[in-house]
Amino acid sequence: MTLMRVLPFTKFLLEQAVADGDRVIDATAGNGHDTLFLAQLAGDAGKVYAFDIQEEAVRATKERVKDYGNVDVILDSHTNIAQYVSEEIAAAVFNLGYLPKGDHSIITKSATTLAAITQCLELLKETGLVAIVIYSGHDGGSEERDAVMDFVSQLPQTKFDVMKYQFINQQHSPPFLVAIEKKPQK
Repeated sequence: MTLMRVLPFTKFLLEQAVADGDRVIDATAGNGHDTLFLAQLAGDAGKVYAFDIQEEAVRATKERVKDYGNVDVILDSHTNIAQYVSEEIAAAVFNLGYLPKGDHSIITKSATTLAAITQCLELLKETGLVAIVIYSGHDGGSEERDAVMDFVSQLPQTKFDVMKYQFINQQHSPPFLVAIEKKPQK
């Protein structure tokens, strides 16, 4: 047996949560890797909403998903998800931190991230998933990490299951996953 790294495990969970025809959100499009993965999972009948505040990221994402008609790539903050998405979603994914190979001074921040997570949880269908990969080794990263962990730790256990997946013996602030599943309500 081999333990799955954080990103493959995140994809594994998304594969369980997203079916053909589902609506999904990539809250931090970045270079478009998760957007493409979600587009493939949701299929032609589904819809992916991908958000980023950087034009460079939006361009890269659009190029990566150019063959998929089920994706809206939106140049806007994930804080504004509710302005673009009103239907129920099966999943949302976040990669917190900065754009790889981009401007490291442009980072996700706790206030906008928590607002976006809250909106995703409100849109989330029963048994849906919000996956948050937290990179905290950069300036400002530990503050956002702590704010997210405080927020998700207080989610009511009657409505959500929250899991943290992390390798604990690695140096240099390795990324970890927080997965939130909405419980069926009776």
